[in-house]
This record gives sequence, structure tokens and C-alpha cells, in this order.
Amino acid sequence: MESRVKPYDPILFSAIILLLLIGLFMVYSASSVWAEYVQDDPYYFVKRQLIFASVGVISMVIIAKIDYWFWQRWSIAILIICFVMLILVLIPGVGMVRGGARSWIGAGAFSLQPSEFMKLGMIIFLSHYVAVNQKKITHFQNGMLPALLLIFLAFALIMLQPDLGTGAVMTGTCFVLLFTAGARIRHFVLLGLIGVVGFIGLIISAPYRLQRITSFIDPWSDPLGAGFQIIQSLYAVGPGGLFGLGFGDSRQKYYYLPEPQTDFIFAIVAEEAGFIGAAFVLFLFGVVLWRGVAAALTAPDMFGASLAAGVCGMVFLQVLINIGVVIGLFPVTGITLPFLSYGGSSLTLMLLAMGIVLNITRHRTYFY
Repeated sequence: MESRVKPYDPILFSAIILLLLIGLFMVYSASSVWAEYVQDDPYYFVKRQLIFASVGVISMVIIAKIDYWFWQRWSIAILIICFVMLILVLIPGVGMVRGGARSWIGAGAFSLQPSEFMKLGMIIFLSHYVAVNQKKITHFQNGMLPALLLIFLAFALIMLQPDLGTGAVMTGTCFVLLFTAGARIRHFVLLGLIGVVGFIGLIISAPYRLQRITSFIDPWSDPLGAGFQIIQSLYAVGPGGLFGLGFGDSRQKYYYLPEPQTDFIFAIVAEEAGFIGAAFVLFLFGVVLWRGVAAALTAPDMFGASLAAGVCGMVFLQVLINIGVVIGLFPVTGITLPFLSYGGSSLTLMLLAMGIVLNITRHRTYFY
């Protein structure tokens, strides 16, 4: 397909870079005390994050120059590779266990999280699927069902690690993509009912998940156990006030809030930068969402529109769940905050995905 190539969206690119820069500062502030204690180097985590961010940005710029139709041609191969990686990570001796989940492949610093890449792989494949089956997507048996079987298979493999947070984001993202592609609402209502029953079953099957639910309802019922993280997170968010305690002046990072540079980094943002700083971060995420939706609406074809909508949905869901956990709206789950949280696979994956969206904006039919 031919279209006149335009410069990629400068507003989207600028918002991503600003979030990355804020993330680097906050990773240093949140992790310096812990890093000096365990690694004898207060810059240990931020140096690694700088490497991840540099590789990610370079990859994003390169991906932004590759016509997004390239991913449609290789969508099936990409999905197969992601499934193979999900299976390999479950094999003892191949998969690495961290935080109680066998979610990593590799050794030491050279490791990746296959479930993170499955999120993008599934978005690419489903975008191809709905583009090819536009007229069938409103039918359950011939349109929705084949897609759902793939989604639930990937979810099952991720749950074997187990990683409920990543599995939930992947599934939710896929549903957003299918909904924007034209799937009927009544199908989602039925799936929602099945999902609620399945979610209850997952909670009952694992005692630690039930503890997370009870601690979410009343964290003070177990303040030194299941409720510890959310209580310490609220202790960080509350004292931040309007303007915060100041950069580097967080109190909760002094061994109160566990690993504040990852899932709870937004709590440190709120504590040090206050409501104003936290609101600015949310504003930047809002800009990313706005420009992502614009990319979907102005894409020249169904594949590009679905791809942008899927990536947009993934970012939105991760931000919603992460910040919801930090402020006590959702039970604790292991979801990183895009562009800010420390981590190689999650950060690289998100930047790769945004590179694809930036390329879609280069083929936009108009700009707004």
C-alpha cells in the first residue's frame, strides 16, 4: 500500500521522551538508598535503567522508520515465537524464578520476560486478524471465537508462571482491540461474566491472591504481611501534599516501601513531587493516550488503526492498574508503570510498541 510518508508525531515523541527523563530521575531517587546498601553503588539501578532507555529509544527510532505493514507480513511468525518463549520459560533450568514467578529467560543482566513480548505479539497478530476478517468480527463463532482461543491459551501459559498482572493486561488489551475493531458488546458482556467466575476461581486456587484481596479491603488487618505494601504506599502518597517533600527527600524509600523503583515508583513521585508533580505525570500519559487515539483514527487502513488502538489500550491499562494499586483502588499486583518503572523487558517492549505507533503517524491521512 502506498501513501505519502510524513514526519512522525512530534507531540507523541516529546511526551514519551519527557516521561523517560522523569523516570530516570525517579529511578535514581527511589533506588539510591537500597542500591547503596545491596550493591555499594547508589547509581546501580539508574545506570542500568539509562542503558535500557538508551537501547529502547534507539530501537524506537529505528522501528519508527520501518513501515508498519512489515509487522503484518510477519505477524504469524512473531506470535509463534512468543508462544515458544512462553513454553520455554516454564522449563526448569531455562526459566528463571524471580519474586516467586518463573517469568524470565536468560542469565543475570541478559534476561528478558517473554510474557511482556507476548502482549505486543498478540496485538500485532490480532490487528492482522481483524484486518483480514473485518466482516466476520461481529460473529462470535466465526469471528471472535478463534481470537479468544488464542488469547486464553496465551493467558493460561502466563498463569502457569504465574503472573496474573501481565496476563490481565494482555487479555484486557486484546479485548480493547477487538472492541474497537467492531466486535459486538453483547459478546463482551458474556465474556465478562465468564471472566468474573474465572477470576474468582483463580483467587480461590491461590491463597496469596486471596490475601491480596483481603488486604486491599482492609490493609490494616495484616499491616506487617499482605497489607504492608499498600500501607507504605499510602504513607508515601499522603505526606506529599501539593508540592511534595522535594527531589531525593522521600522517607518511604528508606527500607519501608519494598523496591520502590519498580511497581510503586508513582508513590515516590507523589511523595517527592506532590500532587502537582503526580498530576503532570498523569498529564503526559494523557498526551500519549490522546496521540495514540489520534494515530488510530487517522491510520490509512484497518491494520494500522487496530495496531495503534491495541498499543494505546496496553499503555492505558498498565497506567490505570499501576496507579490504582499505588493509591489503594486495586489489589496489589506486579504491573510496572510504563516509561517510569525500572526494568529492561517492560521498558524496551513499551518503547518498541511506541516506535510502531510513531510509524503509523507517518502514514496518517490527516493531522489533529
